Amino acid sequence: MLLTIATTHRPATDLGYLLHKNPARCHEKSLPFGRAVMCFPEAEEDRCRFALAVDVDAIGLVRKPGRAPGLHDHYVNDRPYAASSFLSVAIARSLNTAFAGRSKHRPDLAQTALPLEATVVPLAARGSEGLAQRLFEPLGYRVTVTNHPLDAALPDWGESPYITLHLEGMLRLQELLTHLYVLIPVLDNAKHYYVASDEVETLIAKGEGWLEAHPERDFIVKRSLKRRESLVREALARLSETDAETEAEEPQAQDAREQDLEKPMRLNDQRMARVAEVLTAAGAKRVIDLGCGQGRLLRELMQNRQFEEIVGVDTSVVALERAEQRLKLDRLPQRQAARLKLLHGALTYRDRRLEGYDAVALVEVIEHVDLDRHNALERVVFGSMAPGLVVVTTPNREYNALFEGMAPGALRHGDHRFEWTRQEFKDWAEGVAGRFGYGVRFDGIGETHSELGAPTQLAVFERSAP
Repeated sequence: MLLTIATTHRPATDLGYLLHKNPARCHEKSLPFGRAVMCFPEAEEDRCRFALAVDVDAIGLVRKPGRAPGLHDHYVNDRPYAASSFLSVAIARSLNTAFAGRSKHRPDLAQTALPLEATVVPLAARGSEGLAQRLFEPLGYRVTVTNHPLDAALPDWGESPYITLHLEGMLRLQELLTHLYVLIPVLDNAKHYYVASDEVETLIAKGEGWLEAHPERDFIVKRSLKRRESLVREALARLSETDAETEAEEPQAQDAREQDLEKPMRLNDQRMARVAEVLTAAGAKRVIDLGCGQGRLLRELMQNRQFEEIVGVDTSVVALERAEQRLKLDRLPQRQAARLKLLHGALTYRDRRLEGYDAVALVEVIEHVDLDRHNALERVVFGSMAPGLVVVTTPNREYNALFEGMAPGALRHGDHRFEWTRQEFKDWAEGVAGRFGYGVRFDGIGETHSELGAPTQLAVFERSAP
C-alpha cells in the first residue's frame, strides 16, 4: 500500500521539515505488523512529493500469538496490498511529529494551511458508489476516484472494490493526516485490531473540530467502532455535546431572536404551563423531559407533588449543568432533590434507563433533529420507551407570517432543521401513532389566528389499550 503527499508551497522542500524527514535520505520504521519505508521521489523548490510504503508481514500476522480475529487469520488476503487500518497506524507511528501538528524547525508552518495533494493506492472502498466523495468532500477536498476492475483481461467480471484516491485541498498537514487516519478504515470497513472502549477516546480526539459537524458523522462513527452499539452510542452522544458547545456563541444570538419574537405573548411560559397541565390531567407520576435544556419544564413539574419522579435528559452536558444551577439542586431538601434526575443521553439511541415511565414530553425538540434521524427518534420514544403518554410541541410555520420583521421562509431559530405547517405536523403525528399503536389529539398553544392557527402546535399521544 502506498501513500504520497505533495505540495507546491514555496519552498516546497519545507515539507521535509513538516514531516520531520530529510528529503535526501530514505527512511525506514519498524512496525508491529511489518515496516514502513519513506522517501521523497520529488524534492524541488516548486514541488515536493513524499511517499510512504507499508510492507505488511502477512505470515507473521497469522502466526503472531494473541492476534485479533479477522481477515489476517488467513495467509491469502488483501491486507499486505490494500490500504487499511495498517496504513493508519503507520501514519501515526512513522509521522508522529507531523501527526501531532508539531514542527521543530517550522512551527508556524505547521499551523498554516498549505496546498496539499494526497494519493492512496490501492484503497478498498466497501459500500455505496461515491462513498469516498461523501467522506472527503465535506472536509473541503477536491476528490478524484479511479476505479479498478477485478481483472483487466476479464471485463465481464466488473469492478473491484479497490480504488485510487486522490485528494487536493488547502489545509494544514496535520488535518490531512488526521482525516486519512480516521477515514481510511471507514472506507475499508475493517480494522486489524480489537476495538475497545479506548477507541472512543481516540475517535473523539482525532475527530475534534470536524467530525461533530460532518454530514456522515453517524456512518463514520459506526464503522470506526465496528458497530459496537454501546461504544457507538457513547461516541455520538459526546460528539453531539461537542457540537452544541462549539456552537454556543452563535445559538445565543439565535435564542435571543426566537425569544424576541415570542416574548411579547409569553409563549414559552404558556408552553410549559400547558404541557404541565396535560401531564397532570393524565395522572402521570413518573415523567421524562427529553431535550430538557436548561430545565424550564422541570422547574414547572417540581412544583406539583403529583410527580414523584422527574427525569431530564439532554445531549448537552453544558445544558444539564445550567439546569442544575437553575433548579438549585444543591439547596433543595434531600427528599425534594430525590424526585429529580438529570441524565446525559442521546435522543436517537435506546437507553434502558428511560423505559417504564408514565409519560414523556418533547417540548420544542423535534424541529432540532434532522429529518433523516426521525425514524430513530420515533423508535426510541414510541417503541423502546413506550410510555402511556407522549406530549410533543413544535412551532407552527404558518404563524410565522404574523411575526413582525421575520423574513418569508425564515425559521424562528437558527438551529431548527425545519418548521412544519399544521397539516405536515398532523400527517407526521398520525403516521407515528398508527405505526406504534397510539391515539393522537391536537391542540394549539398561544393566541389562535382565524386562518393561520396558533403559534405552537401540540400533539398528545396516548397508547391504545391492548
